[in-house]
Amino acid sequence: MFKPVPSSQSFPDLDREVMSLWDAERIFEQTQAATDREPYVFYEGPPTANGMPHPGHVLTRVMKDVFLRYQTMRGRCVLRRAGWDTHGLPVEVEVEKELGITGRNAIEAYGIEAFTRRCVDSVFRYIEEWRKMTRRIGFWVDLDAAYVTFHKSYVESVWWALSELFKQGLLYQDYKVVWWWPQGGTALSAGEVGQGYREVDDPSIIVRFAVKGETGLSLLAWTTTPWTLPSNVALAVHASQPYSTVKLDNGERVIVASALRDKVLKGHTYELVEERPGSALVGLRYEPPFRYAEPEGGEAFLVIDADFVTMDTGSGLVHIAPAFGEDDFRVGKAKQLGFLQLVEPDGTFSAKVTDFAGRFCKEADRDIIRQLRHRGLLFSEELYRHDYPFSWRRDTDPLIQYARRSWFIRTTREISRVIDNNAQVHWVPEHIKDGRFGSFLRSNVDWALSRERFWGTPLPIWVNDVSGKMQAVSSAAEILKKNPAAFRAFEEAQKKDPSLSEHLMVHKPWIDEVTWEEPGEPGVYRRVREVIDCWFDSGCMPFAQWGYPHQNRAEFERYFPAEFITEAVDQTRGWFYSLMAVSTLLFPEQKIPHPFHHCVVLGFITDEKGQKLSKSKKNYTDPIPMMETHGGDAVRWALYTGTVPGQGTRFSDSLVIEALREFVLKLWNVHSF
Repeated sequence: MFKPVPSSQSFPDLDREVMSLWDAERIFEQTQAATDREPYVFYEGPPTANGMPHPGHVLTRVMKDVFLRYQTMRGRCVLRRAGWDTHGLPVEVEVEKELGITGRNAIEAYGIEAFTRRCVDSVFRYIEEWRKMTRRIGFWVDLDAAYVTFHKSYVESVWWALSELFKQGLLYQDYKVVWWWPQGGTALSAGEVGQGYREVDDPSIIVRFAVKGETGLSLLAWTTTPWTLPSNVALAVHASQPYSTVKLDNGERVIVASALRDKVLKGHTYELVEERPGSALVGLRYEPPFRYAEPEGGEAFLVIDADFVTMDTGSGLVHIAPAFGEDDFRVGKAKQLGFLQLVEPDGTFSAKVTDFAGRFCKEADRDIIRQLRHRGLLFSEELYRHDYPFSWRRDTDPLIQYARRSWFIRTTREISRVIDNNAQVHWVPEHIKDGRFGSFLRSNVDWALSRERFWGTPLPIWVNDVSGKMQAVSSAAEILKKNPAAFRAFEEAQKKDPSLSEHLMVHKPWIDEVTWEEPGEPGVYRRVREVIDCWFDSGCMPFAQWGYPHQNRAEFERYFPAEFITEAVDQTRGWFYSLMAVSTLLFPEQKIPHPFHHCVVLGFITDEKGQKLSKSKKNYTDPIPMMETHGGDAVRWALYTGTVPGQGTRFSDSLVIEALREFVLKLWNVHSF
C-alpha cells in the first residue's frame, strides 16, 4: 500500500534504515574485500581531527562518494582508506590556546615532552564527531584502517623520502630569506604563505639619504617597510635609467629617477641641475638614517645597481636591507655587501635599537616615521594598499621576510618535470591546469622545508659535531644498526609509563637524544633540531600510507597513481602541489610519475549571501544537526545540485529543505508506490 512520508521530520529515520541494512549485510566491507576486481584508485586527502567538521568537509566527502559509488557499481574495486593529518602548526596552535601560552619560549618552559603528549591527545579530540558526520552523510570510507601521519611507519616512509632527496643533492641547508612567522617562531612554505594573504594599508615613504661630502645633496629612496630602515646596508639604482639631480625652491638638492621625477616632486618647485645614468651614481657614499650598529662582513652605505629596480613606482632608488628581502639578500651576496639584522626571531627589535628595543617591528612603523619627520629625513609619505601575507593558522599575525638558516628542497631544479607531469593530468575545471595551479608551478621557489617547532616529523639529518659531516637516515632500524642503544631515553620513559605509544619514539624530544659514532671517525653524530613542513607529510601519502619501502611494496605498486582525487581550490598550493612535487622528485623512473590522473577542484562553501562561513557570525548550521533534522540524503542532494567545480557553493538550511521537498521526498514516494 502506498504510504507517503508524512513530514521531513521523520525522513532521517529512513536514512538510518538504509544504513542499518548496509551494516547488517556488511555491504561496504564486501566492496573492500573484492580485491580480485580491477582497482579504481582513490586517495583521501587527510583532514585534521583536532577541529569540528564543517560544511566544507561535508561537500568534499559527498563529492568523493558519488564518484566512488559509480565506479563500485561498474564492478571496480575501490579501496577507500581514510587518513588523518596529525602534525604541524594547526595542532600546535590549538594546544597553545588550551594552555594559554604562545611561542617557542613558552612551549620550552612548559616542557617539550609534556607538550608532545598534549599534541597527541589533541589530534583526535573530535574523531567521534568526524565518524558521526562521515557515517551520517553516507560516505563510505575505512576509518578503522586509516593511515596516521604521526605513526612510526608513516614517519619512517617520510624519512626514506628525505634521505633519497638528500642523496640526490635536492635537500640542502642554506642561509636564505624566508617568509617567517615571528609569533610562531618558524619559516613557512610558499603553499602556506599563499593561504594567508589579505589586503592591507601599509606606509609608503620616501626618505632622504645624505650624500657624503656633498652638503645639501640627498638621495631620495623609497620603502614600504620602514621597520627595516635600521638594518639598511645600501641603496639600489637601475644602471641604464637616467637620474635627475634637481634643486628645490628651498635650496635643497635631491636625486631621483627622471621617469618618476614629476610624481615624486609633485607640489614642489624645482630646477633641473643635471641628468646622468644610474651607473654614474654607483659607488656614491651616504649617511644612513639610523646607525645603531654596523653591518658585518662586507661593504655598506653605498649606491649599487640592481636589475629589480623599476620605474613604475617609488623614486627609482630602493632601500636595501639584505636581512629582510629576497632580492635584497641576493644582490647583497652578489655585491659582497655587509649584513645587519636588528630584528630578533620573535619579530621585536634587538636591544641595540635603543629607540625601539623590544617593540614588534611592524608595529613600530608609525614611530619610526615620526622620528624621521622630526629629524627632517622624511621627504614624503602616503598609504600603499596591497596584499600582504598573514599566518594561515592565526590570521592576526603578519609574516615578515627574514634571513634564516633553513633546510630547503631544490624544487626549482626539477620544476620542468613537475610541469610536464601536470600536463598529463585531467583537471576539472580545465583552466586550473595552466591557470591557478600552472601559474603556481611556473613561479616556483625552493621548498622551505624545515620548521623550528616541536610537533612534526623530525628532519632525519644527523651532523658530526667535530667534522660537520652529515648523514640522512631512512628508518629507526638503520639507526639501531649504528647504535643498538640509540633509543634508550625513550625505552626508559616507556618503562615509567607503559601507555607511552611506540609511535613517539621517532618524535621530539626522544629522537633528539639519539646519537651514534662512526668507527675511526672522531666526533658524535647528533640530530639537527628542526621538524618538517606537514605538507611534505601529506605529499608522501601515496607510499607512506603503506609504510613503503620498508614494507608493503606490492600494495604501493598496485595503488599508484590515483585515478581520482578531489578537494577544495586552496589545495592547489597545498596537497595537490605536495603530491605532484614529491612524486616527481622521488619516482623519475616510474612509468606514470604523476600521482593522480583526474582531479576535481571544488570551490568554497559560503552562506546564501555568498559570505564566507564563520562561527563568530553564526551564518551556518553545523552539519550534524542539519542532517539529524533533514536527513543525509537531502544534504547530499542540495550539495550536488548547488555545486559547480571551481566555483563557490552557496549553502543554507533553506536549500536543504528545498532539496528534501522537491526531490528526495518525491523519490521516496515513488519508491513506496
